[in-house]
Amino acid sequence: MGETIELRSGDFGARVAVEGAALQALTWRGRDLVWPYTGTPTAFQGQVLAPWPNRIGRGRYRFGGSEHTLEVNDPATGSAIHGLVHDRVWTPVRTSDAEAVLHLDLPATAGYPFPLALDLAYRLDGDGLTVTTTARATGDSPAPFGLGFHPYLDLGEPVRDLADRGELTLSAPVAARQPVDDRLLPVGDPVPVQGTGMDFRPPGRRLGDTVLDTAFVIGERDADGRAWTHVDGPRHRVSVWCDASFGYLQLFSSDTLAGADRRAHLAVEPMTCPPDAFNTGTGLIVLEPGATTRHAFGITASAV
Repeated sequence: MGETIELRSGDFGARVAVEGAALQALTWRGRDLVWPYTGTPTAFQGQVLAPWPNRIGRGRYRFGGSEHTLEVNDPATGSAIHGLVHDRVWTPVRTSDAEAVLHLDLPATAGYPFPLALDLAYRLDGDGLTVTTTARATGDSPAPFGLGFHPYLDLGEPVRDLADRGELTLSAPVAARQPVDDRLLPVGDPVPVQGTGMDFRPPGRRLGDTVLDTAFVIGERDADGRAWTHVDGPRHRVSVWCDASFGYLQLFSSDTLAGADRRAHLAVEPMTCPPDAFNTGTGLIVLEPGATTRHAFGITASAV
């Protein structure tokens, strides 16, 4: 099963895996807030997505005047998906009852010859879970970088019918949808969601039979620069926030997963860049040697 770290603060509990620095479980008052797992995750549940989230078409990109080729690990779309760190063993550098800080030195590889030092902090308090990531370029040349996370929100409610989804409702700060081709790679400019079936900004919008594997540009933020996504069920609300460093949000319904147990799983994935950013350059972070980038997101819950 591998080493895990248990965290607890007030009504919240979490379990973090050393492999992948992944979020295996998060609870509030004994209720699951994310789709929990032990052993091998399904469909990247709970994983850290670095040094890129989402897909790189054909696993190929050009950066710094050179062509690079990554392993295609998503045969269905012929893409390299979700980065290089989810199967790496991270080193715990500090732990307490409510906090775990893990470190990874990601070496240069043939497809990504840009070494990085990554630090990831999971912290619980009375407001829920906060996850803070820093990445530093440790090589002697600039490094392309993107970051994302893959929690599946879980209300713990059986879904009687896909059109019902256990009365699940969704509100998300999405301003525009990124059109994609049959490989789920970007085609054209983002399209405003206003007046379309992809407008999840109004509160209380029932997800119903909507099937999502869609990248959105984040719009509205609060006074602190946080963008909030809320999923509501009969008993409680689960919310994901992300800071201003995350400009994009992938929403993925679990309908298409083979063997899905028909519970209310909805992946809400904060991303610093959209799909195929290593090729398009959209939202891409370029770290100069020695430079650091910092990002934070969190998950919380409340009664309805």
